[in-house]
Amino acid sequence: MWFANFFIAGSITMVLPFLSLYIDQLGDFTDSFVQTWSGWIFGITFVTAFIFSPIWGRIGDRYGRKNILIMSAVGLAVSVLLMGFVATVWQLFLLRLFMGIFTGFIPMSQALISTQTPKETAGQVLGTLQTGSITGSLLGPMLGGWIADHIGYATTFQLVSITVALSAVIVFLGISEERVEKEGVNEKTSYNSKEVLSHILTHPVLLIVMVISLFVQVAHFSIQPILSLFVGNLHGPENLALFSGIAFSAAGLGNLLMAKRWGRLSDRKGYIKILIFLLFMAGIVYLPAAFVTNIWQLVILRFLLGISIGGIIPVRTAYIRQEAPLAMQGEVLGYNTSLRFLGNIIGPAMGGLLSGAFGFSAVFFVTSTLLISCGFLLLITKQRHPKSVTQTASY
Repeated sequence: MWFANFFIAGSITMVLPFLSLYIDQLGDFTDSFVQTWSGWIFGITFVTAFIFSPIWGRIGDRYGRKNILIMSAVGLAVSVLLMGFVATVWQLFLLRLFMGIFTGFIPMSQALISTQTPKETAGQVLGTLQTGSITGSLLGPMLGGWIADHIGYATTFQLVSITVALSAVIVFLGISEERVEKEGVNEKTSYNSKEVLSHILTHPVLLIVMVISLFVQVAHFSIQPILSLFVGNLHGPENLALFSGIAFSAAGLGNLLMAKRWGRLSDRKGYIKILIFLLFMAGIVYLPAAFVTNIWQLVILRFLLGISIGGIIPVRTAYIRQEAPLAMQGEVLGYNTSLRFLGNIIGPAMGGLLSGAFGFSAVFFVTSTLLISCGFLLLITKQRHPKSVTQTASY
């Protein structure tokens, strides 16, 4: 699963550094038009992903997750292949919308591994799994930028579709899913959607963790679609795709170095404690990016951001693993993924609109405030409901 995530993340992130540049190439557009449509085209994928994630999660709980992962990889490969042949912004927009049906490979892989993992080591195992997608995300933007500079944007899309399809082959040949229906005598082997929603709503810390998933994605993705434009503003047009890839990958490097360590630490110290710390750290690190004057200052801050963001996903997933009965975990993680995708919709659109209206610095100010506010919200909820953060692992 680590290798499948590596190829999916590496392939998809190969096209991110030049997505806005690809849009600019499709016509004679103003800078404001390109910035705004970069946000919408980046984020529209997650509209359909938002709708389909709980559905895939529920199907996975009932019938297993291996076949869903194969379908997801094939659907992504076809979508990316067709993007290399578009002639208008609207065609790219509609293909990104279609792609969202199959987006969610990595969260579904986390659900698969989560159900195969004991609760007391979930943080470390999920952190280790995440290093696969992080390594891909680290190499993808730089490699994609270099390839795009040499063979063109459209051909790069077509090439990427092949490596996405490779993940489907890896899952088909390399994964044997063991069905585990329950872990305790009081657990049921199946839950309806009403019971799943009731469980979430009656566990306040779990509910807030899932809501924070939305805001973390809004914050993290607000800068993604306009990052290459920001890099161009700092560095100039020379080798722009390559330097955009370096800026993207800097966060991936920090993420790679710390994801497993944050997971292991949270298994010992408590998932909620670590989540609160990471939210404050990410908010503080984001703010100085509004004042950078050269590309390397931005790269350093992106690296520090990756260190903080690196622990949020595995620690959050491990907490859900602890709080949700096994037979409903896929659907609960599906709702969590759906909220993340909603954040992926709002974030790019917000970033594009803010940068178009007020400049790039406004995006960093708003993002920093949002992350710090999430840290305070989780801290207050933890203090009000201390029984909801009891750690099942041994200390």
